Amino acid sequence: MDNLRKEWLLNALLAGALFAVPLWAWMANEPFIITLATRIAILAIAAVGLNIALGLGGMVSFGHALYLGVGGYVAGIAAYHAFNGTTVMGLPGTNQMLPIWGVAMVVSGLVAGIVGALSLRTSGIFFIMITLAFAQMGFFFTLSWPAYGGEDGLPIFMRNQFPGLNTARPWELFLVAYGVLLVTLALFAMLRAARFGAALMAIRQNPDRAAAIGISPFGIKLVAFVLSGMITGLAGAMMADLTRFVSPAMMAWTMSGELIVIIILGGVGRLFGPVAGAAILVGFEVFFGGLTEHWKLWLGLVLLAVVLFARGGLIGLIAGRAQNG
Repeated sequence: MDNLRKEWLLNALLAGALFAVPLWAWMANEPFIITLATRIAILAIAAVGLNIALGLGGMVSFGHALYLGVGGYVAGIAAYHAFNGTTVMGLPGTNQMLPIWGVAMVVSGLVAGIVGALSLRTSGIFFIMITLAFAQMGFFFTLSWPAYGGEDGLPIFMRNQFPGLNTARPWELFLVAYGVLLVTLALFAMLRAARFGAALMAIRQNPDRAAAIGISPFGIKLVAFVLSGMITGLAGAMMADLTRFVSPAMMAWTMSGELIVIIILGGVGRLFGPVAGAAILVGFEVFFGGLTEHWKLWLGLVLLAVVLFARGGLIGLIAGRAQNG
């Protein structure tokens, strides 16, 4: 069996397992397991966003928590004003997920456009530090934003609603997250297979040669960066609904690090790398976190082993070398 078929089989197994485990938990009345699966799905969505920038474009953004937090605060602020019957910037709040997601993606995309327009003029360590600086600016801004809780965060008293489903029930909220995850994975696959994805990967490998054949490195990378920020912002809005709470911690540099760790563990540029990586991260947090408060030490050792001996992550270790980019 060639590597491509192995990877697609592994992808199908991961997709099936992510659906089957919470389905069993729903039948067994185990809502905690369903909530864990929902968290894995949402973290995977955020990582899919980063995977467009990092996996396809080679842009090592250490500030993607900024877009996660922007999306979270859009959801929190909309729910806050809907609950209180007040307006924000002359507009009423809402407790409907679909319009909240739309606004979260637009605002995250605008922020990503500003950050990208400035940071993409640099490369290497300078790009990493500029993206980190913008995320820290967002973190300290929300930390000192008393109108929406400041360092105490902003609770969401009632979970936002999705048409036709009762999102207060863990299983139905999981279905929403799982469906969005499949859509974002399909979008990633389409981008990777399209001319845009080929151009982006060509720029990653040799920007000078790409420019010589008429590809605009700055423009292509900026579009990819904005799309990346929008998807991560969508995940932020969904994470706020899952936890019914949003705080500056969503924009902390450690959150950006977690997203990068997820991609490395699963496989940089791999379609289901974010799913595998998110499952590993949440699994370590839950199972090893119950045994020791130093669980991140063991996660760090696994990460080190992956970097040294399995650079394709879990997907690459099992399926073999990628046959693209």
